[in-house]
Amino acid sequence: MTGQQLKNSILQMAVQGKLVPQDPNDEPASILLARIRKEKEELIKAGKIKKEKNPSYIFRGADNLPYEKVGKNEPVCIADEVPFDIPESWEWAKIETISMPIGNKNNQIQSKEVLPTGKIPVVSQGKDLIDGYCNDVSKKIDVLPLVMFGDHTRNVKYIDFEFVIGADGTKFHKILSCNSEYIYYWMLYATETLRNRGYARHYTLLKECFIPLPPLQEQVRIVSKIKAILPLVEKYGCEESKRVSLDSAFPNLLKKSILQEAIQGKLVPQDPGDEPASVLLERIRAEKQELIAEGKIKKDKHESVIFRRDNSHYEKLDGIEHCIDGEIPFDIPESWVWVRFFSVIDIATNLVRPDTYADYMHIAPDNIEKATGVLLECRTVQQDKVVSPNHMFYKGQIIYSKIRPLLRKAVIAPFDGLCSADMYPLNTSVNKEYLLRYILSDTFNLQVATTMSSRVKMPKINQDELSNILIPIPPIQEQERIISRVKELFDKITLI
Repeated sequence: MTGQQLKNSILQMAVQGKLVPQDPNDEPASILLARIRKEKEELIKAGKIKKEKNPSYIFRGADNLPYEKVGKNEPVCIADEVPFDIPESWEWAKIETISMPIGNKNNQIQSKEVLPTGKIPVVSQGKDLIDGYCNDVSKKIDVLPLVMFGDHTRNVKYIDFEFVIGADGTKFHKILSCNSEYIYYWMLYATETLRNRGYARHYTLLKECFIPLPPLQEQVRIVSKIKAILPLVEKYGCEESKRVSLDSAFPNLLKKSILQEAIQGKLVPQDPGDEPASVLLERIRAEKQELIAEGKIKKDKHESVIFRRDNSHYEKLDGIEHCIDGEIPFDIPESWVWVRFFSVIDIATNLVRPDTYADYMHIAPDNIEKATGVLLECRTVQQDKVVSPNHMFYKGQIIYSKIRPLLRKAVIAPFDGLCSADMYPLNTSVNKEYLLRYILSDTFNLQVATTMSSRVKMPKINQDELSNILIPIPPIQEQERIISRVKELFDKITLI
């Protein structure tokens, strides 16, 4: 149950006579209503309010059922119209029976006249209690307290301070002989039951609602009880909102935690029988040299080898050694190695004109769900009306968005196609799924954030910046075990 639902439940109990006990010594609400009718007659005689065209008169018949007489019409039984049963000492009424309207155009200012500071608060039908201020004291309303209903917004306010009306659609009621705060709480309850007409008017619905009217002394007790309870309800609502927020965030937070454990070598045990990652790297370097010699790929701008010595990490870059302990994000197992991005990944850019690839599938950054590695629905090059050059990619390549990279938009291509020039197709000799998970990790994202050039309007990471990022490489067998375990745990999280 949300905080609002709990509040609504308490208000419902209050207006049904279930929040506080009835006292047989209380003056019945029927006498209170008779007093209100007399008060209204005096106000009409004094010219302070207009006589209602068709006043509502609700009473209990000899059969103890509620009847309503509207204007000069014959009384009609409304037992099927009232929303619930009420205690014997209560009566049914309508808002215009127990109140008088307050305020008119003379008390109103236009929106452009509302000031950020001033002498008198401005009240309208918006969510905020006060919209601004006004300095025209001739427009102020000082007949207090009042209950306000927003004709368009259905917002309800209790006004116990001098104010000026700030917009159309506000209905201010001076409650006669009743406890104004009880009517305010009833109106809060009633508005939740009104049919939502959007921005159309709602007062015509509210004025036909039946008010369950307790004896005056019970109204006071109800208000006192509600005031004691609502702070606890508000506290509950805050805690419930936090819980809902945590529940919503928990699956993603848990996945992030699992990925962090995976890339640090803590998710699955190391196997001393695995071929060390250093051997894998030597094989990758040899393969790259052959491809370079065959002219299939370009030679790297730099040659990097990262190794450990004396419990420190060193990088031999273009033949020069230097300590990089300050760059290493975390410790990894002995059988793992750190490498630069370009050492195990080839950024396979291949711009082509789209007109000859109309039937190919097209992937743009918006087609990839952020931080999950999931490909969303995509269309063909022709359907997306692609006109500028795009990169050709192939099934099994990782596609990584260089634009707004902190959104972590990366995916393993399930087919051949074209991708936006704002994306990089990536080839790699390590396990593609392991690499994708690392690209989606907080560690990779933090390096991206600190490496990429500052571009406020549209952040991007270029090839040189991307190539410098550090990647932890496990033995190839462990990469497979890691991915298997990650999939197993992610599937369980999905079921939560």
